[in-house]
Amino acid sequence: MPSPLFADHPVPQPVERETVDALIARTRALRGDVEAVRQDNGTDDETLRRWQRALCDLAVRQLDHLGAHLDQLRAGRPEILPADGRVENCPAEDGAAPDGRPSPDAPPRGQRHTPTACATGTAGTGTGLPQERSARAAPVLGRVGSAEWNLLTDEVNWSEEMYGIIGRARERGPMTLDELPSLVFADDQSLLTGMVTDCLIDGKPIDGEVRVVRADGQVRTVHMMGEPVLDADGCTASLWAVLRDVSALRRSERAVRESGRSVQRAQHIAQTEHRLVTALQEAVVPSRRGALRLSQSGPAALELSARHLPSAAGPPGGGDWYDVLELPCGDTLLTLGDLTGSGLAAASSLAMLLGAVRGMAVAGIEPGALLGHLNQLLDTTEQPVLGSALCARYRPATGALSWAQAACPAPLLFRDGTGHALTPPDGVLLGATSGAGYEQAEARLEPGDVLVLHTDGLTREGDGTGTRRDRLLALAPRMGTSTAQEWVRAIGEEFGMAERSDDACVMAARIGGAAR
Repeated sequence: MPSPLFADHPVPQPVERETVDALIARTRALRGDVEAVRQDNGTDDETLRRWQRALCDLAVRQLDHLGAHLDQLRAGRPEILPADGRVENCPAEDGAAPDGRPSPDAPPRGQRHTPTACATGTAGTGTGLPQERSARAAPVLGRVGSAEWNLLTDEVNWSEEMYGIIGRARERGPMTLDELPSLVFADDQSLLTGMVTDCLIDGKPIDGEVRVVRADGQVRTVHMMGEPVLDADGCTASLWAVLRDVSALRRSERAVRESGRSVQRAQHIAQTEHRLVTALQEAVVPSRRGALRLSQSGPAALELSARHLPSAAGPPGGGDWYDVLELPCGDTLLTLGDLTGSGLAAASSLAMLLGAVRGMAVAGIEPGALLGHLNQLLDTTEQPVLGSALCARYRPATGALSWAQAACPAPLLFRDGTGHALTPPDGVLLGATSGAGYEQAEARLEPGDVLVLHTDGLTREGDGTGTRRDRLLALAPRMGTSTAQEWVRAIGEEFGMAERSDDACVMAARIGGAAR
């Protein structure tokens, strides 16, 4: 039965795939539009043309990232991250102290971007969205500034945004290339120097990120893209660059990485708990599917079969159980039930309960009194537990069945092609009321009878019409002299997983075996 602690919690709804697919299509179309703008650049102003092209490149890069995020959203779960939590080739993020010492969550030193860094699409290729998933957050736009250093005249031109990004007062003027490394985080100075040198000497474009220490002590992550400007003779005349503050973007990426690791830890814990629950169930509960063998023989002996039926919601939570025990006197104890809760806590309570049931049955305690003791046991446990249960004792010498129930469906008796539910004695939910008493009922079974026991997860329905129980009783005419295992198989097929919101257990007992 579902835990009352969680009964009112709504089930989280998955993201609608159609909505995400529509977003992916719109992002793909927008990327194509940006590419068209980039290529249809009719201005004669070379400086303006470079500025527009750089902005288009940045926009394409962010759309590629957005496409990767939407791909991951459609997949439904975060990808498995490396042990250090970083995505390979992704740039460093801000977070270091102004004195040059990394803070506890600061990234390794900055690094240069390659054309495939952090995305499978390359800016300006027009090849559609990348298919590789990324653990990065949705793009967070930052300020963009431009700068040009003239190597022939030593003239330096900065846009107004450059001063805001660097944190430099406008009246102090722009900085030369030689002065620029003094603003950069100590570990990133060699990276910046290498990118500028490669650009000036080898003509390589600049594409990388460095951390800048502003005058106010704040550390910013800046993405720098640039290229050499050649004169008529093909020599480098100046260096032009676009700088963008991506600090907010990197913080968002870090948040996604941390939340992704949290999801993975939760999944690992859930998988570990499920393995422990399964191992504990296998240790204390008989085979969860198929026939149960007893040493009895003769016309009144029992042929038994039982099965655990999982719900459509997922793997078993650990609370449903059944048990068969041959007693020293020759009688057979049949029990099943359901405990509230799920996971390891429910499985531990189940182990405690089954141990108590078996011990009291071997001591000769009758079903009614046995359930009374179980109620007292659950009522005094440190962690509150509620449970339904049915306890039946069959005496093959006389064919007598003594049984009691605690908020559990009554057994169904099938005889001569018809079936009916036995009249239940009084009994309340285990653990609900201190000192509760449980009445005991008697029935006599004949050779060829089939007794079906089940938990309420099999026939529970919201309107209380009993339609599912009627469907169960309607199996009688077509089952005939079927074996107990065939009865259990037919019930499992009749009540498929799609019809149940909770796990269930079903047990069939044929008196005297299958007389075909």
